[in-house]
Amino acid sequence: MLELNLNNFQAEALEADQPVLVDFWAAWCGPCKMLAPILEELDGVAPCKIVKVDVDENRALALQYAVASIPTLLVFRNGQLVNRSVGLISREDVLKLVQA
Repeated sequence: MLELNLNNFQAEALEADQPVLVDFWAAWCGPCKMLAPILEELDGVAPCKIVKVDVDENRALALQYAVASIPTLLVFRNGQLVNRSVGLISREDVLKLVQA
């Protein structure tokens, strides 16, 4: 799964030609660790590109998108934020989030 930062966020998330699910996470976050295998399983299968942003290394991006708690999942379509989820969610809820 691709790690995004300020340098590649625009190209990989906002200018993508498909929906993009962005996982804002941190290595020390328990719920993030529980969500990671779900996202790994869906990567390449879900109807979107799945990418990650480490909030400790990319505070500016976290602030820009008002990420106050993690994990936070953001869905972008055509450069626009179209959906958001905060906290641990199930595989089914991840798929619903992307398709909504």
